[in-house]
Amino acid sequence: MKNCIACGMPLREKEDYPLGDESKDYCKHCAHEDGSMQTYDEKLESMVAFVIKTQGLNEDVAKKVAAEQLKGLPAWQNQ
Repeated sequence: MKNCIACGMPLREKEDYPLGDESKDYCKHCAHEDGSMQTYDEKLESMVAFVIKTQGLNEDVAKKVAAEQLKGLPAWQNQ
C-alpha cells in the first residue's frame, strides 16, 4: 500500500487517487480538479484548516503544527 507523498493519507482504493489514476503518488485531497498536485502553499492552507477543525487550535498554532507535519513528507522535503 502506498501513502500520499503530500499528506500521508493511505492510498487503499482507486477512489483515493486523483481522477482514479493509480499511477499518481498523491491522493485526491492533494489534487486540483484536473488531477495535478497542489502546491505547498495550497496544501499548507488546507492542512491548517484541517488542524483547526479536528484539533481546535488557533490559526497560529495550527500553522506551526501543519508545517511540521508537512515537512516530514516526501513531496515537501525541499520546502
